[in-house]
Formats: sequence, structure tokens, C-alpha cells
Amino acid sequence: MAFSNVQGRGQPYARLCLIFLILVLSAPVLLAQETTPTPPVQGVENKPEITVETDLVTLTLTVTDYYGRYVSGLTKEAFTIYDDKEKQEITFFSDDDAPVSIGILFDVSGSMSGEKILKARNALERFINTSHPRDEYYLIAFNKRAQLLMDRTRDGEAVLNKLTLVEPKNNTALYDACYLGVERVTRGTHQKKALLIISDGQDNASRYNFKEVRRLMKESDVVIYSVGIMDGRDVSSQEGLQGQAFLDELSGVTGGKSFYPTSAVEMDEIFERIALELRHQYSIGYTPKGFEPDGKWHRVKVKVKPPRGLPRLTVRNREGYYATPRITVR
Repeated sequence: MAFSNVQGRGQPYARLCLIFLILVLSAPVLLAQETTPTPPVQGVENKPEITVETDLVTLTLTVTDYYGRYVSGLTKEAFTIYDDKEKQEITFFSDDDAPVSIGILFDVSGSMSGEKILKARNALERFINTSHPRDEYYLIAFNKRAQLLMDRTRDGEAVLNKLTLVEPKNNTALYDACYLGVERVTRGTHQKKALLIISDGQDNASRYNFKEVRRLMKESDVVIYSVGIMDGRDVSSQEGLQGQAFLDELSGVTGGKSFYPTSAVEMDEIFERIALELRHQYSIGYTPKGFEPDGKWHRVKVKVKPPRGLPRLTVRNREGYYATPRITVR
């Protein structure tokens, strides 16, 4: 009888031990199932990336009047697109004040020493303050090499702070910076992409050459704005003339524009003007008739018909595209 009583008391105790043992063994599994949240990109919401293959050709258009003022409020019917002289049907149209993914390429080479870099930074502050509040920035500084100082952020103040203590030195790898800039902004959240180049245009340290950079810009859908920071010596020198020609060519082929301010006041106004232009553009798209991904260059011509009573308008856009299936990441 005594043995039987001990056995009766041992059964509940054994069951408790068994439950405890199961909980101990399962704890690592439960802990392993807990996931640590991925920290968000600075100032930007993380969104799943979806890769889409499309034949849609998109253009960013800037429309101005005789006095260079931006013209808004036009409808899709005001535009006509020609692809290799063949008229196309517009399938996408928007005139919204849409945010932009902007790569800021800031020259910190020795040629930017003195007051050049200070004036350029102050003008950049004017640009950021005028830009769309949802714009995202990629800051790339370059001297003998291109370096990504800030990856995708909406914090314009942080961008400016990064440039506060920069000391200009060494040679200039502008072409490499252009490659890095395109690579980053094409991953941007927003449909509209742009590069803002702040430099004297001189290059003496890049791995890439002018032809390679020009080809890259023709392949991409990135609008380039260049601000040439030059003094009297730069303008009159052979290197300065070559730098200006490079900035003019890159900006023109992408539908952007280059500027050469001669004073701090003019520089501030130019940076503000670029920010305003990015906010007063049209986005337009079409699927080319009989599209074949043969890699050939197609020249695009856009015409704009002014509303009744308005004088002739000017439209600016990229010159064309290479016929390859475009991969977009959303």
C-alpha cells in the first residue's frame, strides 16, 4: 500500500516535469521565429521592389514661353510626339507637381577651393528649400574618386551638413561621379529622376571617358542640370572650355540645361530656378509602334501647340532612346 501511494503522487510530478522539458526544448524554436525589423532607409519608407519589363517610352518635358517662364495647365492634346518622324499615340500623361529622385554631384576637388565651394553650398540650400518636400536625395562628392556620402534621404538639412566640413583637394573624377549618380537615382522611389552637377566640368582622374558617359546618359531616363562653378581663369583656359562643353553636352542630350553664374546672387537664383523647373514639368509616355528591341537609336521629337491667344512655346526633352526592353524597379 505504501508503494502504491508513492506511485500515485509521482504521476502528476512526472507530467509537470515533462511539460517543463517541452517548453525548454521549444524555446529556441520560438525565439528563432521572431524577426528583427529591417531599419528603414533614412527619411524614406521602405517599399517592396517590383521589377517590370516594359516598352513604354517616358519623357520629361519642360515647356516655356518666349520669356522663359514655365507654362503649366496644358492638356495631353497640346502635345504631339514623333518617333523617328512617325507620329505616336500618347498613352500616359501627367502634369502633377510630383517629387523627384535627385542625385547631387558635388565637386570637392582642388579646383573648387576658396569661395567656390562655400558659394555653391549656400546656393544648394536655396535649391533644397525650394524643392518638393517629398524629393529624395543622393549626395555624391567627388575629387580623385567618387564617393556616396548619403544614400536616399529626404533630409535636406542632413545633406547640407555633410558638406559643411568638406575640404577641397586632389584631382577631379567627374565622369565616374556621373556613372555612380545614374546608378543610384535609377533605383529611386520616384518616377522622375534627375542629376544636379555642381562642378567646373574638368575631369582628370576618372576611369570612364567622355564617350562612355555620354552613351550612358542617352540610355538612361535621367535629366541632368549642370551648374558650372567657374572664375575668370576657368573661362579663359583650355580646360575650362572643355569642362563647359562637357556640361553643355550632357545636359542637352538629356533634356536638361547648363548654367554658368557669374556672382553669388545669380547662383542662388539659378539653383532656385532649377528646383522650380523640376516642379513644373510634364511626364508623358507612349509605346512605339512596331517596337523591336534591336538596340538602335531612335530620335524623338515633341511639338507643343499653344492655347489660343498665347505666343509660340518651347518644349525641352531628351533627344531619344535606344530600343532595348527597359527594366524598371518600383
